[in-house]
Amino acid sequence: MEGIHKKKMTQDEVDKRGIDSWGVWEKEPSEFDWEYTSEEHCYVIEGKAVVSSGAESVTIEEGDYVVFPAGLKCRWRVERPLKKYYEFR
Repeated sequence: MEGIHKKKMTQDEVDKRGIDSWGVWEKEPSEFDWEYTSEEHCYVIEGKAVVSSGAESVTIEEGDYVVFPAGLKCRWRVERPLKKYYEFR
């Protein structure tokens, strides 16, 4: 299984991809386990979280475009209230 992929994205890239038409997910500071049954693409609008899977730990925050692969089992630690656009593929 491949890992979590993250990159910074400009507002122009966000606009071209139509990301602002995706669903919106919000979460207060908390910790929880999660398993992805489908690949998720998301763009973080605000907040900060650390997502850990095995030895891998990725911090995501405003401006990050993140891809979580199908089959990923992870633990989320939302450090600042998180808001993101998301789409499953």
